[in-house]
Amino acid sequence: MTAPAVESRPVVTAFRGAVHVRERVLEKVVREASATTIGVPRQDVGVEVAEWGGGLAVRLAAKLPIPNLDDIEAVRAQPPLVERVRGMQASLVTELGRLTGREIKRVSFTVTGATVPARKRVS
Repeated sequence: MTAPAVESRPVVTAFRGAVHVRERVLEKVVREASATTIGVPRQDVGVEVAEWGGGLAVRLAAKLPIPNLDDIEAVRAQPPLVERVRGMQASLVTELGRLTGREIKRVSFTVTGATVPARKRVS
């Protein structure tokens, strides 16, 4: 004899009130996610977040990591700069929307320079 199937339903509880997320919290979330996507330390990413068009507009400024220019193969393997930044913007729209729960209407990215990651020594 088999046990009858039990239907599981999510428990939904209604709450009254509002949720307020301070602007500085959004900026920290955006800074951390952006630094991870770009591949630089979070303190190296300038961030501005503003309400815009019913969602959020994000402005970023950071140096872009590039391979050592002596490594010809690594340089050739990199997509063109604009293509690379556009890909980051698209990734950030999705990721920031997921993290903040808000629609990301715009991501503006200013490349302020380039940085070559330090080589790790193999012992």
